[in-house]
Amino acid sequence: MSRFEACFRDPDAAPAHPRAWVLGQRMPLIDALRGLFSGTQALVQFRLWCFLGLCAVPQGRLSRDELMQVFHEVHPEPLEAVLRRLRDLDLLQWDASELTYQLTPLAQQVQALLAPLNNAPTDDDEMGALLAQVAGAQQLGLVDAAHLQHLHAQLSRLHDDFADAIASGSETRLRLAQPRFERALQLVDKAGQALTALIRAEHDDPRLERAARSLGAAQARLLAMASQFTRALQQADRQRVTLGSTGLTTSDVRQWLQNHASLDTLMGEALSLPVRPVFVSQHDLVDVAEGEFERDRPDPQRSSGLPPAAEAGDGTLDVLQLPPELGGLIDLLGQWQRTPPPPLPDGSSAPEDAEAHPLHEAVLGGRFAHAAYRLQLLPLLGDGQARTLKGQTGDLARMPWQLQFSAQHLAVDDPDVQLISQGLLRPEPGATAPTES
Repeated sequence: MSRFEACFRDPDAAPAHPRAWVLGQRMPLIDALRGLFSGTQALVQFRLWCFLGLCAVPQGRLSRDELMQVFHEVHPEPLEAVLRRLRDLDLLQWDASELTYQLTPLAQQVQALLAPLNNAPTDDDEMGALLAQVAGAQQLGLVDAAHLQHLHAQLSRLHDDFADAIASGSETRLRLAQPRFERALQLVDKAGQALTALIRAEHDDPRLERAARSLGAAQARLLAMASQFTRALQQADRQRVTLGSTGLTTSDVRQWLQNHASLDTLMGEALSLPVRPVFVSQHDLVDVAEGEFERDRPDPQRSSGLPPAAEAGDGTLDVLQLPPELGGLIDLLGQWQRTPPPPLPDGSSAPEDAEAHPLHEAVLGGRFAHAAYRLQLLPLLGDGQARTLKGQTGDLARMPWQLQFSAQHLAVDDPDVQLISQGLLRPEPGATAPTES
């Protein structure tokens, strides 16, 4: 197809799409990328090497001799071909009056797109570039809804991958996904301040505001998955079996078998001998058959009636009861919800942060085990899967509160707990206090 509009069912509606309009304004940039990436792999690699090398030169203008010194290790013929291609693409400009080369503004835009190619591949490539782009754009006030949508899509893909690993129950998949999951949480936590400021800011663009709110929801879903991931790993640990007193587990055996070069050699010569049949005489077969026949024949003297009726003894039915800390936590959150902060002296409502409660107020109390149990229960707040459950677990997940952890620790005055992670419990937007029945 020679025209962009011919790819759509309705050619007249294609230019009205916002993304199509933006791409139409970027045609010089698209043509420059087409010119850089056309040809064989070796040719494209050499063009990128020369172009990125020119962008890294600190001088704004380069004479012919200085240019040859920069690329002194390159043959003149392929270098001339690349320089000619860059001039044709309007990426490099030749000033005939001063006899110098200089990069054009279009080249600066292309270099901004290709800057990640200068860095060696790392574990941060999966999401680090998108987070850095969004955080940097937020600091400069240049954030766009497309940036947030791309990051939201990447967070959703990671959430689905980790959810599949948890649903599989495979220890191998969980162990492979654990480094990626921890790295993703670290990146989201490092960029959390910029993302939080972006989500809370007031935007004139409704698309940007909707994208920011969706990004916040995706970030919360990924952070809430930490407790599910931990429970899945603990379940895999409980299924591990220790082989005698050797200290080896079934996970060690499976990993050793997976890394073994040739499993067929483990049997050695165990299957080298054929199966040898054992023949039994006819008399022995008859004796065994008669014994089995007599043994299975019913006894005519034995009564075949039902036993007499008897009354069943009294029994007890044990009902599983959840720890009382769960009910106490639900009551505490309900009490906080029913007692909002008082209005300000001028009659206006209290700010949003005034309704937040510190994390340690809901966790501390009792022994260390009680506090640790309450801290493990808090990630259930807002969990979509837990909200469908019946009982107190579902009641806690349906409480209109949001949990926000912090990387700092807080020293508390408690006989069993010395340090605790800082955090806040905020009511969900639009949540109303329950009415007294």
